[in-house]
Amino acid sequence: MWGFEGVGHAATKTGLPFKGEQAMIDDTYLTGKVSLEKEHPFVEHFRYLNSLAGEDAVAKQTIPAPAQFLAQMVMPFAADNTRKYYTDFDLLAEDIAAGYRKVIADLYAAGCRNLQFDDCTWTMLLDESAKFIYNTDDKGLDEIKERYLAINNEAIAGKPSDMVINTHVCRGNYHSTYASEGPYDKVAPFLFARENVDAFYLEFDDERSGGFEPLRFIPEGKKVVLGLITTKSPVLEEVATVIRRIEEASKIIPMENLCLSPQCGFASCEIGNRLSEQQQWAKVRLVSLVAKSVFSH
Repeated sequence: MWGFEGVGHAATKTGLPFKGEQAMIDDTYLTGKVSLEKEHPFVEHFRYLNSLAGEDAVAKQTIPAPAQFLAQMVMPFAADNTRKYYTDFDLLAEDIAAGYRKVIADLYAAGCRNLQFDDCTWTMLLDESAKFIYNTDDKGLDEIKERYLAINNEAIAGKPSDMVINTHVCRGNYHSTYASEGPYDKVAPFLFARENVDAFYLEFDDERSGGFEPLRFIPEGKKVVLGLITTKSPVLEEVATVIRRIEEASKIIPMENLCLSPQCGFASCEIGNRLSEQQQWAKVRLVSLVAKSVFSH
């Protein structure tokens, strides 16, 4: 969101609530109409990353989803400020989507062929506190889901055919805590069935994520990356357990369309998670071990 014209940010005074801690995260708010006339800093970040990638590696750029940008501006705590600049939130969504289309085009020109949206909006809508957070009812939450789906699809409309765009549905990642919980059932008919991305990176590392049943909404041919290895705890998962869970998911999504990854990154912010560097590499090795065992034949 930073790097767009019309967006400001400042440190929160009390922090934002995670399950177990208060995360001190900068607040983001509008200071004018949203636009993007120059190259976004994301593009230079990608150039640097791409310069480090070897011939056998593909550099992937991860950015906040358009829906997350929109949510930050229209949720009840921010809406009054946003109305100073947009009385119609649909016009705000149009401006955000237009800015993202420029970011995508500039990243493509810089050589990016794998772009990932990091999107916490959908898991916020899963949490039992969603109606309280958004100050609405079930019908209102469905309208919000339609709004978020529309902006994500509008932002990627017309993307180059050889550019892969994925969504990671994130539940929050701060010092081994999380921001939301709940199975995917309530968003699957919107997100899984209708978002025009190539793959979904989904967190399934513990019971707060629910089961695999909502995967039935994912259209044929799309990839599902199972986040079965947690980055929130140093305890290594049992290889047999991870393999068994992949096999369970394969009853819904064909094995050739399944992949394996950690459930999230090892750090969404400077403080990181409660793992040492050695413990993090052990998790990476575990992912590699299981993936080679399951998918290499």
